[in-house]
Amino acid sequence: MNNKFVEIASLAISHYLEYGERVKLKSRFVENDIKKGVFVSLKKGGILRGCIGTIKGRFPLEEEIINNAIAAASEDPRFPPVRKEEFGDLEISADVLEAEEEVTDISELDPKVYGVIVEQGYKKGLLLPNLDGVDSIEHQINIAKEKAGITTGEYNIKKFKVTRYA
Repeated sequence: MNNKFVEIASLAISHYLEYGERVKLKSRFVENDIKKGVFVSLKKGGILRGCIGTIKGRFPLEEEIINNAIAAASEDPRFPPVRKEEFGDLEISADVLEAEEEVTDISELDPKVYGVIVEQGYKKGLLLPNLDGVDSIEHQINIAKEKAGITTGEYNIKKFKVTRYA
């Protein structure tokens, strides 16, 4: 592990799997109370095993990472909860989101650089940038629309950058 954010996520998951509770850190890894959106992704053998995140931070960054790491391991509805014996096989990453920006033309997008948020009324779908197999703007937008349940009509697009820690 080469990053404090991944170390926090790993510690949170390990503690949760061992004790069934949220870790209480003795000292702070992150010195400030910055609030940003964070997605924690888990892969096993290079295949997605869980991913949960928040678009806007509700808690200081360290707390956001802990919450989302535990949720990625235990609450992603696409996967069964991670088992204790799987922990050593997990590849953990944390994506820290920058502020979102309105998109006026899809030519502003690049699926390798920007994540997208597609919104229609209360429906909202997000897709992180630089994902395997997502090589076109159209594909990225279509996946985000599908996640949001948007099938017809007008929608808004926002873009954001992330810093990925793995």
